[in-house]
Amino acid sequence: MTAPIRVDDVVLARAPAKLNLHLGVGPLRKDKFHELLTVFCALSISDEVVASESEGLSLEVTGEGVKDVPRDKRNLAWQAAALLAKQAGIDPDVHLEIRKSIPVAAGLAGGSADAAATLIACDALWQTGADRDDLVGLGAQLGSDVVFSLTGGLSLGTGRGERLSPVLASGKWNWVLAIAKSGLSTATVYAELDRIRDGQDDVELQTPTDLMNALRSRDLDLLAESLSNDMEPAAISLMPSLRQTKRAGLDEGARAALLCGSGPTYAFLVQNEEDAVDVAARVAGAGVCRTVRTATGPVTGARIIG
Repeated sequence: MTAPIRVDDVVLARAPAKLNLHLGVGPLRKDKFHELLTVFCALSISDEVVASESEGLSLEVTGEGVKDVPRDKRNLAWQAAALLAKQAGIDPDVHLEIRKSIPVAAGLAGGSADAAATLIACDALWQTGADRDDLVGLGAQLGSDVVFSLTGGLSLGTGRGERLSPVLASGKWNWVLAIAKSGLSTATVYAELDRIRDGQDDVELQTPTDLMNALRSRDLDLLAESLSNDMEPAAISLMPSLRQTKRAGLDEGARAALLCGSGPTYAFLVQNEEDAVDVAARVAGAGVCRTVRTATGPVTGARIIG
């Protein structure tokens, strides 16, 4: 990184939610992380971060689920600002305003999106001279989903999900998201998956060839058949009501149902925007979730917007 030269006093950045079109979970590694093989898709729902000049590091949160978001060093965005400042050799003088639109604890990587947006916003605010590889490296230290939030689009993720390769595809897909009435802790869902597997250590992760072909050829039927998430049994074990949510989406016309990350949000694949509006209204009327959202993807990753 080059020596920082401060220019702007306020920077606004935006970063997207993510959906795992495929989430294969391997056995627990020696470093206490699970080996993953996943296909990420960035969604059109996003959070915004406003970074402004300040003495010291402070944080406020507005919007979706604010009561459940920490406003101190437990927050991944706080950690992102502190990490970037340390790397640049400067004091973390910034006030962060996180404007939440991505539901909290919903399996959509809202915290990771906030961290990604914070990295690029603070880089611009402080003029640290970090390039994309620098930011990706910092993102990997913060969490595997942060790396994808920076890059966006469609990617195949391996390792903890932080090693990314672009996935060839064309066009965007339409989704309806059913947001549960309460959240699930990612760590708790992983622990439940380990319990269900009862120490099984011979889980093999395989590249989802059919899914990749569906994305490349824009084959809706093949995509619907190829969506998968190894976390689903654990999430349903912890929150049995998810069965009703999944069934409602399929009964109301969705082509497929997919648990988002560690849950408890369900994503329903639909054919087009008109179907998305129709299915969203029907699922909302079924009373199986707190709220519904429509989204498209893939979209671009974290970026400065003002």
